[in-house]
Amino acid sequence: MFRSLVDNNAAEILAERLYERHSHLPLVDYHCHLPAGRISQNTPFRDIAELWLETDHYKWRAMRIAGESEELCSGGAAPQAKFAAWARTLSKMAGSPMQAWCRLELKRTFNIVEPLTPESADRIWIQANELLADNAYRPRELLASAGYELLCTTDDPADSLDAHRDLAALEGLSYRVLPTFRPDEALYLGSRQRFIDWLTRLEAAADVTVESLPSFLQALRARFQAFHTLGCRVSDHGLEHCYAQPCTDAEAKVIFEGLCHQKTAPDVETLHRWRSWFMRQLAEWNAEYGWTMLLHLGANRNNNSLILSNYGSDGGCDSIGDFPQGKNLVAFLDQLNSVGTLPKTILFNMNPRDTLMFSTIAGSFFAEGIRGKVQHGPPWWFLDQDYGIAEHFKAQSSVGVLETFVGMVTDSRSFLSSTRHDYFRQVVIGQLVNGVARGSIDQDQVDLDALCRAIFYTNAQSYFDWPESHGKA
Repeated sequence: MFRSLVDNNAAEILAERLYERHSHLPLVDYHCHLPAGRISQNTPFRDIAELWLETDHYKWRAMRIAGESEELCSGGAAPQAKFAAWARTLSKMAGSPMQAWCRLELKRTFNIVEPLTPESADRIWIQANELLADNAYRPRELLASAGYELLCTTDDPADSLDAHRDLAALEGLSYRVLPTFRPDEALYLGSRQRFIDWLTRLEAAADVTVESLPSFLQALRARFQAFHTLGCRVSDHGLEHCYAQPCTDAEAKVIFEGLCHQKTAPDVETLHRWRSWFMRQLAEWNAEYGWTMLLHLGANRNNNSLILSNYGSDGGCDSIGDFPQGKNLVAFLDQLNSVGTLPKTILFNMNPRDTLMFSTIAGSFFAEGIRGKVQHGPPWWFLDQDYGIAEHFKAQSSVGVLETFVGMVTDSRSFLSSTRHDYFRQVVIGQLVNGVARGSIDQDQVDLDALCRAIFYTNAQSYFDWPESHGKA
């Protein structure tokens, strides 16, 4: 057995030393949902309710569970009333990571150390809003002060990318904002009209008339190249599970023509074959261009049809999905690997039962000279908390090579969510120190400083082949 660190004081000193050395590393956030337009426009925030609550479905979800009205969540209630409702909710959330996130956000952004409670809400409202009136608290300045080196937004191929062009042309910006290619609209197909509306937008963005499958691929490829020119090196795909059904080019052409001309949505078997074919095309382009493919697997989205109809998607009514993952995921990766078109790939699981399985699947696909070509990505969505991070750490260290792990993302629409990186670093350092204390990590064999620096910064900096410069036109 390794020599253990059993002295509690020594463990505390080690944890403090590791955190002090690595808590201020630059942030490379390769998956978030911040709006590029808001970053480009840099318009100030009206108040802390807009900054904290306006698009944060994590908070809406908690407020609904606590019994607050929809007017105070996604509705039209007064901003201060919404903030007071959030303060009431947060005080009830013992043990929630949201208490830790909010505490970090208030301290790091506003230097407010008083906990947010119903009693302190008015004071914090006034103090935070006074600071938000200062230009130092505009969107771009908040990202700079948080320590970002690079962040990737999430963008549809039909989006104009004008905001990204403007950001790329800015002089003096201390970090880079790059687009991510997310073509999920080509996969959902639950509504033919929605697909046709998206095709119309895609045609306009690509300046290509889509009349057939070849012209569709031409339009999509044109957007792929436009994203690449602006520094994009990541495609992102939200799927219930992977698809690996056989589908030839000729069969895909027939399916696409049906999508364009039939009045009904395709049946399940046809839809699965289309998704299989389409994802293989995207993977091939990723491999060709040196991009990384993110596979977000297993979310059960938009459970509440009333919220979906009144608000739309991303309303906070999603859950962990109960979808079988392993067989199709292995088949999909193996199909690509067998013909040399498997790109760098990061796997995100939603269901905690799949955590260890995803780590073992990732280790089955590799390439000489690439550290962790297929990665088990960071704990995602409902798993980005103490329990999920700890279980992910155990899986990675038990069946993988921990030091190759590419690190955390915010996966958020909030301009203050950079603190999730800090939260992640604290939990990981705690796991490392626990390992030393138990004797499962030998400090004479493992350079803990190098390990922390790799997981918290340098792996994400080097894994994605970021361009040295991009899109200055």
